[in-house]
Amino acid sequence: MRKPWSLQLFAVFVSLAFVLAMIVPPNGNSGSPAIASPSGPRDELQSLDVGGEFANSAARDAFAITEVRVVAAAPAAGIPDPGTAQAIAFTMVSARGWGADQFDCLVALWIRESQWNVFAHNPSSGAYGIPQALPGNKMASAGADWATNPATQITWGLGYISARYTDPCGAWAHSEEHNWY
Repeated sequence: MRKPWSLQLFAVFVSLAFVLAMIVPPNGNSGSPAIASPSGPRDELQSLDVGGEFANSAARDAFAITEVRVVAAAPAAGIPDPGTAQAIAFTMVSARGWGADQFDCLVALWIRESQWNVFAHNPSSGAYGIPQALPGNKMASAGADWATNPATQITWGLGYISARYTDPCGAWAHSEEHNWY
């Protein structure tokens, strides 16, 4: 038969072991944890997009962040009025599988560029149309009616954005940072 105090002694021992394990790290080091420095090749490090200012590097534990880029979110555009250039773009953005956030970025971007005016012309650069193509006749690759048709301009503009920035929010982030896209 077991003595009544042996179970109590075992419980105290196990409790102390748990407390000790919580205080002393498993590697045997005590004190405050050191901040790890990046130790692998640069492409093993991760970057983090969080939205406005830049930080060159930061590290904590075994993870390192080489660049933190803060990207301002575009204002919500809502559902466009039927028959407008924005409604055409909404349909095309949706057809590409991009979500409402991408449409919001596109609306903000092209408000900044042209106010969604199919005839917008920048006299200093020569950029033309809703996406402000430079030169404007580049949009002829999307259709012969590039100078007057918003659907043709939007088709070309979405192709340009997709090829150069991946999506409208990528173009918006570039525009926010450099004031052009």
